[in-house]
Amino acid sequence: MANLPVFLFAEPTTALEPNPPLTDLTNVSVDELILALNHARTRERALHLLSQNRSMFDNLAVLIWHSFGTMFTLLKEIMDVYHMLSKPDLTEKDSTRVCNALALLQCVASHPETRVPFMKAKIPLYLYPFLNTTIKEKPHEYLRLTSLGVIGALVKVDDKEVIYFLLKTEIVPYCLRCMDVGKGLSKTKILMNEEGLRYCCIIADRFFAITHALETMMERLSEEPSQRLLKHIFRCYLMLSESPRACLGLGRLLPRMLNDSAFTDLLHDDPTVMSSFKQLLRKVHRDDGNKQGNPKTG
Repeated sequence: MANLPVFLFAEPTTALEPNPPLTDLTNVSVDELILALNHARTRERALHLLSQNRSMFDNLAVLIWHSFGTMFTLLKEIMDVYHMLSKPDLTEKDSTRVCNALALLQCVASHPETRVPFMKAKIPLYLYPFLNTTIKEKPHEYLRLTSLGVIGALVKVDDKEVIYFLLKTEIVPYCLRCMDVGKGLSKTKILMNEEGLRYCCIIADRFFAITHALETMMERLSEEPSQRLLKHIFRCYLMLSESPRACLGLGRLLPRMLNDSAFTDLLHDDPTVMSSFKQLLRKVHRDDGNKQGNPKTG
């Protein structure tokens, strides 16, 4: 009994391997790097090296998923900063360390062999606290964007089961929160899936919440113009317009700023997007005009 750990969540291999590996991990194999994650003394370095070189390791996602204790260790890294999410004193060093762990989770989320098990284990739920934080400092923004990268990896393949899971766990409100408080580009790829689009448009409150968030982002663009972000917002509007019910609402809600030359000038460098932009305006205005020209009779 004297050898039992003091805490339930003590390092899983401390008692099993009294001689942890050396901290110099520069030239070790991927297997040794994964093993090094299980030791507090080598974990930060191993996280950095695995994250930095993850594209060079074949089947890294499979190794992470099936190796003993590794997913536990990555989740522990994530949960260790939960208590700092409501405070502005989260350091960039702590944020970078967690982002490295999140990058490895993204690797698992994007692999065809581990994507569905990753989802069924409900691992994405551990990321939602990062998406829900309202602090705008850089360390918090890095956590938001990296977490959205994990979600983006899940929806990169058009898998209805994955989309249904994310919708069921209310991912859209978290994405809207990121769009509202985030400084960077918030990924709303969920709008580009048929199920996601139906979810957003079937209930008026959801539709208005999404269009309000997009309009708020447009207002901020008037202060800090960004061609990349404007294109992304526009694509969200274009996807919403694919729903006939939503298109009627967009005729009233589409911000007047979309007709402002200051914003259209940002799109001139991309003829394809400009063409689609004009198509959106014609479509929305036509459908709105048809609605006004054919009022319902009592």
